[in-house]
Amino acid sequence: MDWRERARGDQTAVWPRLAAHGRQRLGAAGRFDLRQAFAEDAQRVERFSLEAPPLLADLSKNLIDAPAQQLLTELAQACGVAAHRDAMLAGERINTSEARPVTHVHWRWASNRALAPEEQAPEAIKNIASVVPDASATLADMLSYAESVRADRGITDVVHIGIGGSDLGPRLVVQALRAAGQASGPSLHFVANMDGHELASLLPRLTASRTLFIVVSKTFGTAETLRNARSARDWFLAQGGSDVARHFVAVSANLAAARAFGAGRCFGFDDGLGGRFSLWSPVGLAIAIAAGSAGFEALQAGARAMDRHFIQAPLARNLPVQLALLDLWYRNVLGLASRCVAPYHHGLRSLPAYLQQLEMESNGKGVDLHGRPLAVASAPVTWGQAGSNGQHAFFQMLHQGSDVVPVEFVLVARDAHGLPEHHAKLLANALAQSRALMLGQEGDAPERHFPGNRPSTVLLLPDLSPHSLGALLALYEHRCFVLGSLWGINSFDQWGVELGKRHAGQIEAALRGGALGPLDASTAALVAHLRGPA
Repeated sequence: MDWRERARGDQTAVWPRLAAHGRQRLGAAGRFDLRQAFAEDAQRVERFSLEAPPLLADLSKNLIDAPAQQLLTELAQACGVAAHRDAMLAGERINTSEARPVTHVHWRWASNRALAPEEQAPEAIKNIASVVPDASATLADMLSYAESVRADRGITDVVHIGIGGSDLGPRLVVQALRAAGQASGPSLHFVANMDGHELASLLPRLTASRTLFIVVSKTFGTAETLRNARSARDWFLAQGGSDVARHFVAVSANLAAARAFGAGRCFGFDDGLGGRFSLWSPVGLAIAIAAGSAGFEALQAGARAMDRHFIQAPLARNLPVQLALLDLWYRNVLGLASRCVAPYHHGLRSLPAYLQQLEMESNGKGVDLHGRPLAVASAPVTWGQAGSNGQHAFFQMLHQGSDVVPVEFVLVARDAHGLPEHHAKLLANALAQSRALMLGQEGDAPERHFPGNRPSTVLLLPDLSPHSLGALLALYEHRCFVLGSLWGINSFDQWGVELGKRHAGQIEAALRGGALGPLDASTAALVAHLRGPA
């Protein structure tokens, strides 16, 4: 099947059968009950559990049965998901609106010449050098530079300046590895918000001569990042800093603009690398500084293990595919509008924010690859918080609220802190919440009644090592791709982000005293109020 001629999910022959099964099995007349499903099928856990080493996924407490799973897998086949995947890995221009290939997978295989024979790239992605030329040399240069920063006793602090995909991935990984005892070297700080309060609260704690700034922007034109970078440079010079080129390094696809800013070391990447998929590239410089070159390479190795599973596992046992199909089942068949992600590990506290961008910026679209309006809903709202904090915030709604929200529990089997009793209690709380959502409780008063039959998934990692974390993040990337493929949309552009940026320039000019005339009445009134009396 040619990936360009793939059928959109809702236009396949299997779609009406899938919708009918959902109505008949889960509608008012035949309401599916998880408790009954477990009672009737002693093999349910085995049937709905999947492994993609090092991850284990228990999908058994979801509102799904074997016929639904079969129909969903048929849908993936009918939509040509495998052909679309193979086109991405072959470097074809699947980002059709920008006529670009999608290269994040290639970046983590770019150093394949150093891999053992049994770990070489699968046939599907063996044309790496032609898709991302110089990636291997760029990564080697970046890792060498990271090691030099780690060894430089004169650098005590590193500040990573970026936003969106240039911030969330590196921030999450550094936080996770630091919490797991896998990070060392200079102190790392992240600045993203254009609100000057974030940068202003950090700078007084730094010494200019001992601080390195990493400025990350694909275009080197991102307004928030450049404003923060210029303010950091102004502060550096005001504090007596005399060597901008040594203390400012840039990561960008626009190296000319990065050098014009004054950065001494500049690491480039290609236009096919999307920000929200970019941590495997030089965008992950802060990760390499925190975890060392060995840690960064282990992160990539974990992702490669998930890539191999995604390429080689049959669709029925392919974890990214089955998770995406489950997402579609909930969104389009059962009509559930959001998904809660609850990572039970302090190091993964930024995972919900990372997934919000990955999933909603990728798949929050209203038209398909051919510009036709979608007939079904796309990206659900992704939200959540680290457990067990979330239990004391929004779990009340999950258990007894009027909306049914699938919950994804992300657990780590082994801790790294050594404090007695904490981790067993944490894991017990996570498993208890998943169990309680399913079982519910008959109360002696209406307010004490828990309806139960509320779905959840458990993703279990053995530890929070770089390898395990790499596999987890690659799983989410592939899942996001598959879901977009099923809807027939382009998951790799984000034109919706641009419109507000264009308006912002006009409004900023008005706030500085420019004409109000071109603005709508509401915006003009608010700007006038902010400007104060004439």
